[in-house]
Formats: sequence, structure tokens, C-alpha cells
Amino acid sequence: MTAPALVAFDLDDTLAPSKGPIDPRIADLLRALLRTVDVAIISGGNEAQFRAQVIARLGDTDAAALARLHLLPTCGTRYLRHDGTGFAPIYAHELSDAQKHDALTALREEAERLGLWEAEPWGDILEDRGSQITFSALGQQAPRTAKHDWDPSGAKRAALRDAVAVRLPGLEVRSGGSTSIDITQEGIDKAFGMRELAERTGIPLAAMLFYGDRLDEGGNDYPVLALGVPSVAVEGWEDTADKLDALLKTL
Repeated sequence: MTAPALVAFDLDDTLAPSKGPIDPRIADLLRALLRTVDVAIISGGNEAQFRAQVIARLGDTDAAALARLHLLPTCGTRYLRHDGTGFAPIYAHELSDAQKHDALTALREEAERLGLWEAEPWGDILEDRGSQITFSALGQQAPRTAKHDWDPSGAKRAALRDAVAVRLPGLEVRSGGSTSIDITQEGIDKAFGMRELAERTGIPLAAMLFYGDRLDEGGNDYPVLALGVPSVAVEGWEDTADKLDALLKTL
């Protein structure tokens, strides 16, 4: 493809360790990209995670560069842009109180029935992210190694996703990260967020380039690939950094 007009990324295990801040090397690479192209980050993480993992690490970036940064937490159910002083919401597709209650109830009951409810988790298993309900099997603060060892085949997540989806026909239920299930309004996934991004920026999907660690069919980055966005598979933030070094030489 020709040089992209916008480079987009997953967050956890693509730009940063799961729930961790971006490394200074990644921060420098993002600044270098922002001098040439628009940059977007789309992830199942909530807005607070984006602010801690990314924004706080770009504190010395000038406002003109930050204006080219598009943040789409909770799989694109929210969209933030820099307004000259800080990142402010452009939209948020919130779940209703009834939808949240039904989602939280279904996740707990089905996880318990399937033997997937952890008795001693690292933090909360269920989280209300406003526009998304997230189940984290080992807890929100589980160490990376434990998360990656919990369900390497994806079978546990698939079983829970299928069981919960039957109970929530009006909502979108999908596997998230290595231990998570995400629930949003129907029809909303990362493909939704990328389409919104294309519409609001005027940049065609074919002129974007996406980096993600879960581009396999069934992975939470796969909808972006299926949408037709040119995509690059990565294995951790270090791999992303190496590939960005190569990309920057072509821009």
C-alpha cells in the first residue's frame, strides 16, 4: 500500500503491556508518527486506562500534535479528541441501567455455572465502563503471565461468550483480551469504531494501517481486518516498536 494517512493501534499487548503504561520508546515513536500522520488508538480499555497508559506518557507533546491523536476507548463506544487544552469526548454510546444490570447478572451467573468464577481474583472481575461491561476472569489487576496462561486456546472465553450472548439478544457480546468478555450496545465492536473514525476524519479505511495482537479470527482485533483495513499482526509492544521503526523510514 502507499503511505498511510492514519496509523491505528490496539492498546494492551500492542502498544503497552496489559494495563501498563506505554514505554518511553513507544511514546517517542507515537510523537514521530504524529508529526506526519494521524494516529488512533482503539481498545476495550476504559477512558481512565487510556489517560493513565497513554496520555500521561505524552505530557510534553505539543497541542498541534495531540490534535492528530484519536482515542477510542471501550472498543470505539467512546471517542476523544484534543480540544487545545485536554482530551474531550466527541461521543459516548452509553448502556442503559437495565442493560448494565442484565449484562452483569448474566456474566456472573454463567461464569459460576461454567466454573469460571475465580474465588480469589486480582481485583474486580466485573467492571461497569459506562458504554461497556467487562468481565475479567482473574480480576482487573491480574499479572500478565497468569492471564496468558488462563485460556491459551480461547475455549473458556468462547464458552462464556456463547452462554451470555443467548441471554442478551439485544447486546453485543464478544471475547476481549486474554481473559475478558466485553458487552456493548448491539453492532458495536472495533469495526464500528473504525467506521466512525473514517466518517469523522474523512480518511478512507483503505488509507489507514492498523496494528494489533489479536487479528486471528475470533480475536478482538479481527473485526478491523475483516472490515478491510490494512493490518499488521504484532506480538507485544516491542514487536510493534520494531515495526514502527521500519514504517517511519517510509513516511
